[in-house]
Amino acid sequence: MNKSSIILAALALAVGTSGGPVFAGHGSYHGDGHLLLTPDQLEWSDIASMAPGAKIAVIEGDLSEAEPFTFRLKLPAGYRIDPHFHPAYERVTVISGKLHFAHGEEFDRAQTTALPAGGVAIMPPGEPMFGYAEEETVMQLHGQGPWGIEYVNPEHDPRQ
Repeated sequence: MNKSSIILAALALAVGTSGGPVFAGHGSYHGDGHLLLTPDQLEWSDIASMAPGAKIAVIEGDLSEAEPFTFRLKLPAGYRIDPHFHPAYERVTVISGKLHFAHGEEFDRAQTTALPAGGVAIMPPGEPMFGYAEEETVMQLHGQGPWGIEYVNPEHDPRQ
């Protein structure tokens, strides 16, 4: 190992253990170094495009830009996700709880599949979907932005 490599390694170790740039969460991460994040460091906020009660924690990316994004959604017990679709692929992993989810333009609990923690769903652009959570459920979504949501029935859109 040459002298430059040793200096760079020492600097990286010093920055990494000081709590400096290693943690750059809350949507400010854009591929610049490593991101190390514990669940208690997530910053949850309301999400205007979903009915009250849902919370979002953006981990990486600007959801309005054509760039990679990762975020988590927290749904309270009894939460309903009305039929909607997205402009790009959406990839979901259930972190905790259970998400009941289905493809379709009409909300129908009987058509859903129960996805427990570790369950995965991948939905293509423009395909309608809906779901609900009987218990508090946290899921992680990732994909390539821009991310957006459009409701099949505009009356379900809380931004109206």
